[in-house]
Amino acid sequence: MTKVLSVLLILAMGVQIVRPLGLPGLRRRADFWKIAVFALAAIALTATLRPQ
Repeated sequence: MTKVLSVLLILAMGVQIVRPLGLPGLRRRADFWKIAVFALAAIALTATLRPQ
């Protein structure tokens, strides 16, 4: 799950740099860092909730 999430978010960051997504908060190319912050939080949450 973590690998799939990572790949999807990296693709979203690449798309944001090439052509902004136009979503609220993601209207400029320079906003790709917001996707990266979300990715770190989502991966940390996934790793925390996954059973050992």
